Amino acid sequence: MTHFAFTLAGAALRARASGALWWPERRLLAVSDLHLGKSGRIARRGGALLPPYETRDTLARLDAEIEALAPAEVICLGDSFDDLAAAALPEPEALWLARLMAGRRWIWIEGNHDPGPVDLGGQHLADLRAGPLTFRHIARPGAEGEVSGHYHPKARLPGGGAARACFLLDATRAILPAFGTYTGGLDCGSPVLAGLMADTALAVLTGPRAIALPARPGLSRSRPKRPPRGSFG
Repeated sequence: MTHFAFTLAGAALRARASGALWWPERRLLAVSDLHLGKSGRIARRGGALLPPYETRDTLARLDAEIEALAPAEVICLGDSFDDLAAAALPEPEALWLARLMAGRRWIWIEGNHDPGPVDLGGQHLADLRAGPLTFRHIARPGAEGEVSGHYHPKARLPGGGAARACFLLDATRAILPAFGTYTGGLDCGSPVLAGLMADTALAVLTGPRAIALPARPGLSRSRPKRPPRGSFG
């Protein structure tokens, strides 16, 4: 199952097993929290020396999604770079990114790690309204038809196992997983996410296949929001 299909504010969307969001009608691909250059940022600040391959791994997975879907528009939902210094990519990675951007509309949404424009092509926006949906980095309480990132949600399959990056979906919003390599995560049952999502929210786990399950199993359906309806494909 390569994706979980669902509807948000009337828009037919697909939460892909890769962690990308696909809107087929508009040929729009959205990814969040690439955190390109994270290993370099950690090294600059005296932290652990991590293998500097996460940028190439993230770009390779993004390249695969673009190759498979041929989007007309790509939205990066903030924290695309781990800090502004990380935006100065090595030449091979910078050329790779330029190739991915060529021939399509590319939008950089401002994040908390990269709050200002970077010296790259594309548009740089605080948020974007596209049809019935609003794309921004951090979810706003009370928003509807909202697509955001920031929290790097994660969930586990019933019975345990390693936590996996996941989408969080309810009838009014979608929170995307972090697409980047070397990104941590916040449990989908954490208080901050519980305050944003309805009790009926779904977690769609990424990985080899998309798996949808209740984000907080066992809770009553006390909130007036319906659970999102969807199907696998």
